[in-house]
Amino acid sequence: MDRDAVEEALNTAFFKYKGTYFEADYTSRKIIDDIEHMEIRDDDVFLVTYPKSGSVWSQQILSLIFNEGHRNGTEQIDNIDRVPWVEYNINNIDFKSRPSPRLFSAHLPYYLMPRDLKYRMGKILYVCRNPKDVLVSFYYFSQCNPKLKCSIDWETFFEIFISGRVHGGSWFDHVRGWYTHKEDFNILFMTYEEMKKDLRSAVKKICKFVGVNLDEKMIDTVVEKATFKKMKQDPVANYSFLPDDVLDKSKGVFLRKGIVGDWKNIMTVAQSEMIDQMYKEKMGDLPINFLWDLGEESAS
Repeated sequence: MDRDAVEEALNTAFFKYKGTYFEADYTSRKIIDDIEHMEIRDDDVFLVTYPKSGSVWSQQILSLIFNEGHRNGTEQIDNIDRVPWVEYNINNIDFKSRPSPRLFSAHLPYYLMPRDLKYRMGKILYVCRNPKDVLVSFYYFSQCNPKLKCSIDWETFFEIFISGRVHGGSWFDHVRGWYTHKEDFNILFMTYEEMKKDLRSAVKKICKFVGVNLDEKMIDTVVEKATFKKMKQDPVANYSFLPDDVLDKSKGVFLRKGIVGDWKNIMTVAQSEMIDQMYKEKMGDLPINFLWDLGEESAS
């Protein structure tokens, strides 16, 4: 692996600002700064994730909940427009003109979110995923990212990830920052793994948090339409609408496996132990209980 080529690719694709890394082609320092002053409504809902932590899946769940399963005619609208990214507004959506309740997505650390959210105006659903599966998903996603001008092998990407030099910065800093400041926000903190283990319970918990009352039949509909299998077949939900200069579909797809424990298929024992040690040092004092393997049945 040509390390100089990797460095050049990283420096071209990403820029570091205020402690984290952003995709250079889709946002700017000004956009990030302006988010702090974004006007928040009381019924706004923000989905916040570290990249590759179930973001698209959670977008689908939120959209289905607020549109009562059948999506109220929104089934032809892409996820990226139904729950747009505040820092990556690539379709130039006018956030101010959006009808309430507004749904938004973000990969931002807690300290770069709109200032008014700290006054408990609006809600935040924060979804996190165990770092080993995030790393593996991130690696495969990097292979189909045309903005990275060179192919990065697994060993090199592993080193890049644990150093925090990826889109979103350090997984440990992102998750720890949000968890230790969760009292500052009106937030529901969930893990990808608990959602995979019992999606129906997760949907009901989210419904209660955002104040949407769905009957049992409608909850069944939301759960059915939010399964990984169904989303893989839904072009407005699986990000297959992205152009080739954003996602090279000849090298991979946005939604790949959607299981818990896929890290065992590529990670060496030494690499796994390194993550374990980092987790113990950086996260060991937090009461977050990640599941590291649910078995292949989670793919449904």
